Amino acid sequence: MEFSQHLLDLAAKAEAALAERFAEIDRISFQNTQKVMDAFRNHRVSEAMFNPTSGYGYDDRGRDTLDQIWAEVMGAESAFVRHSIVNGTQALTIGLFGLLRPNDILFSIAGKPYDTLDEVIGNAGEAGNGSLRDFGVEYRQADLLPDGSFDIEAIRKTLSEEGERIKVVFIQRSKGYLNRKTLSVAQIGAIIPLVRELAPNAYVVVDNCYGEFTETIEPTAVGADMIIGSLIKNPGGGMAETGGYIAGTARAVELASYRLTSVGCGCEVGASLGQNKNMFKGLFYAPHTTAQALKTAHFAAYIFGEDGLGFEVEPHWSEPRHDIIQTVITRSPEGLCAFCRGIQAGSPIDSFVTPEPWAMPGYSDQVIMAAGAFTQGSSIELSADGPLREPYTAFFQGGLTYESGKIGILSAAREVLGE
Repeated sequence: MEFSQHLLDLAAKAEAALAERFAEIDRISFQNTQKVMDAFRNHRVSEAMFNPTSGYGYDDRGRDTLDQIWAEVMGAESAFVRHSIVNGTQALTIGLFGLLRPNDILFSIAGKPYDTLDEVIGNAGEAGNGSLRDFGVEYRQADLLPDGSFDIEAIRKTLSEEGERIKVVFIQRSKGYLNRKTLSVAQIGAIIPLVRELAPNAYVVVDNCYGEFTETIEPTAVGADMIIGSLIKNPGGGMAETGGYIAGTARAVELASYRLTSVGCGCEVGASLGQNKNMFKGLFYAPHTTAQALKTAHFAAYIFGEDGLGFEVEPHWSEPRHDIIQTVITRSPEGLCAFCRGIQAGSPIDSFVTPEPWAMPGYSDQVIMAAGAFTQGSSIELSADGPLREPYTAFFQGGLTYESGKIGILSAAREVLGE
């Protein structure tokens, strides 16, 4: 793959500017790797834990040990990790349905959740399909302020008025398909005391997708009752073929486990079918792999931002990051599609394929997705996507290695420039 001298010079300029930021990412990766390795040693991980179980999966030592390791790494009381969870949306569904009951209120305090939760909540789709709304759960929302911070006044008002009925206070850490800043763990921790004061019986649930290992602690370490994520994003390290996790307080995780399987069975069942090794290995790689994705995102912000091609980007290349997502506002359908074509062409798998927008299940707009990934839909691998709606924002994430991510970004720049 050949690039113009203009793009190669811009890449060299970007890497020189990013040297200090890259060093900070490496520091965080080292601390998180140390934490993961300590957990492996503490729980005496052995090759025997990679042996598969079948049927009911009773006494699956590897599965149960991985749950314990996950809880320790996430700073939680309890956790479960399962290859049978098909995506982050299902993991979130398990958590929400596990905690909410008829006449309860789900209160989202970071604006609208990710698009695929619309039908889960009941804000879209047909009545009777089995949404939370169908089961008598109501929904409230407080949007973030223009600067990306929590609207304390609006949150306080709703908590004061509905405190007894609010069972889940929901926080989406990442921006999802919104043009807003990602929330830091510190921001999440700072809002929890207000929730405890005005709605002491509510669970604080954080959609942690895309945020794992970007900082040295997770939201459960600052008081969240439950965090939820997907293994084909950060915590699977590019090794997990599928799966999801839930971590949090013992009671919250227990209730979610009853939704995962059945009341009374919970986490006691579930055959690993030979997937344990990939999940253990993925967690081992996760801090480093996430660091590679972060470096790729910083590089993309420089190349496409004000110091490079002049697009509006978020975050800026010089800012610290709390997830792996980089946005590039293209301002046109063709610009968005060109960006995705470039990412696809710069991918290791299906580089010859041309991505096209389509009506993807669970989304209200046509979506274009570029993902030349070893694992279908893996967001920790080089990928880009976005809904075909104004301002036509490309949401970029991933990069199993910085070197391959750099090639993908330069490929996207070449396609956008028409070179």
